[in-house]
Amino acid sequence: MLTLTDVSLRLGTVDVLQGLHLRLNAGERLALLGPSGCGKSSVLRLLAGLLTPSSGALRFDAGRPPRWGCVFQQATLMPWARTLDNVALPLRLQGLGAAAARERASAQMARVGLAGFERAHPHELSGGMQMRAALARAMVTEPEALLLDEPFGALDEITRERLGQELLARCAEQPALAVVLVTHSVFEAVSLADRIVILSPRPGRVLAELDVAGQRPPSGWAQSDAYFGLVRQAQEALARGMRQEAAA
Repeated sequence: MLTLTDVSLRLGTVDVLQGLHLRLNAGERLALLGPSGCGKSSVLRLLAGLLTPSSGALRFDAGRPPRWGCVFQQATLMPWARTLDNVALPLRLQGLGAAAARERASAQMARVGLAGFERAHPHELSGGMQMRAALARAMVTEPEALLLDEPFGALDEITRERLGQELLARCAEQPALAVVLVTHSVFEAVSLADRIVILSPRPGRVLAELDVAGQRPPSGWAQSDAYFGLVRQAQEALARGMRQEAAA
C-alpha cells in the first residue's frame, strides 16, 4: 500500500525521525511501538499528509494516498452535537445529504454497540462508548486504512481489551483494511498487530521488526508460548534502545 524510504523529519531544531524505512501492506495491521517522544505519532502525521519528510521518500503503490480513517488518543467528539451527528460528520463534509448521512452513521453505531445512543451527547457516554463513537466516525466513510494514535490508552484494562477485540472483528469483516496502530503497550501490540515495528528513542529509527502473524496459532493466542515469546522480544528490543540512548 505504501513505502517510506530513508525518511527523516526535522521540526525546528529537533530531529524527530532519522533514516526510517517502513512498508505497509493492504490488509495488514502494523503496530508502531517505542518510548515516548520517539516519533510514532509523527509517522502517522506523515502518512496522513499533515507533515512532509525533511528527506527521503513516501510512495503510495496506487499512485495516491489511501482513504484514511483516523482515531486519536481522545475521542474528539463535538460536545454540543448528538452522537449520531458526530459520527455522520465526515459524510456531511463530503457533501452527502443529512438523511443519508444519518442513516449510514446509525448503521455504523449499531456495528460498534451504540444502537440506542444516537441522541446522546458525548458527556452522557462513558469513555469506552466515546471511543466506540470515534471508531464508528472513522469507519463511516469506508476507509482503506485506519490510523490509530493510542486510541485505547486512557481506558481501563477491561474496556481496552474489549475494544481491541472489536477492532479485530472489524478487520475480519474487511480483510483489505490496513491499520497502523501507535501504542506504548507491548501486550497491546502483540495482541492486535500482524507485524510490530519498534522505534528507537528520538530521533526515531527502526530498531527491530517482529512478525506476529506468522506465529499466531488459530486459537489460544494470548495463552500461547509464542505470544509471551514475542512480548519478551519486544521488551528486550525496547530495553536495548534505551541502553543505546544512555550510552550515546
